[in-house]
Amino acid sequence: MPSDRLEGVALVTGGGRGIGASIARELSNAGMRVAVSAQTRAQVETVAAEIGGLALEGDVSLPKDVEGWIEDTEEELGPIDLLVANAGIGDQDGATWEVPAEEWWHVFEVNVLGVHLACRTVIPGMLERGRGRIVITGSGAAYLPGARYTAYPASKAAVWRYGETLAGELDGRIPVFVISPGLVRTSMTERFGDDAPWTPPKLAPRLVRVLASGRADVLAGRYLHAEHDDIEDLILRAGEIAANDLNAIRLRR
Repeated sequence: MPSDRLEGVALVTGGGRGIGASIARELSNAGMRVAVSAQTRAQVETVAAEIGGLALEGDVSLPKDVEGWIEDTEEELGPIDLLVANAGIGDQDGATWEVPAEEWWHVFEVNVLGVHLACRTVIPGMLERGRGRIVITGSGAAYLPGARYTAYPASKAAVWRYGETLAGELDGRIPVFVISPGLVRTSMTERFGDDAPWTPPKLAPRLVRVLASGRADVLAGRYLHAEHDDIEDLILRAGEIAANDLNAIRLRR
C-alpha cells in the first residue's frame, strides 16, 4: 500500500460515485485538498462533505462548466496540482446502426471531449507555475477484443491515444498518465454479473496516489494498469520500458 503523503490541490472529474469517488477519498486521505465534479449534485455533495472537499456540479462536455470548475477550485482551494480526468459514461444502448447518431456521439462528447476540455483548461496554469500532473482514466476496452457495441471502446481508444500524444507534447513539463482501473464493479459495469473477473476497487486509487507523488514521472505517457502492473516494479524498470517501448498500445508485425 502506498504511503506517499501528498500536498496541494486535486480536481477529480466524475467524482460523485464509483472509481472517481474512491480516487477522491484516497487523495484526500493522502493530504490533498480535493474538488470533485459530477452532473448529479446530491452525489458530488455527499463525496465532498465526506472528504472535506469542494463539490462542483456540471457537464464535463460543456466548456463553460469545465472552465467554471477550474476557476472555482483555484479560488476556493488554490492552484490545481493534479487533474484526474475520470468522468465517463458507458456504451450506447442498442445496435450501432439503430442508435440515433446524437446518442452514439454523446459517448465521445463525455469520454473524449470531456477529457480534452479538462486538460486544456488546467494546462496553461500548470505551465505558468511550472508544476502539475494529469491522470486520465482509460479502459481495457481500448484494446481488448469482444466489445459488444462501438461507441465506448472507440472512445477509450481515442482517450488512450490522446493521453499518450499529450504526454509527448508536454514532455519535460507536465507528466501525463493514462491508467486502466481494471474491471471495477460499479453501476456502469454491474451488468457483467457476479462471475466477472472483478478488480479490487482499492487498486486504481492507490495507483493514482503514486502517480500524484511524482515518483513515477519517468513513466509519463505509458499505459498503466491498476491490477496487472506493479507500479513500484515499473518505476525500477523505467529505462527498460522506455528502451523497449513497453506499456504502450502498438501495432506489431
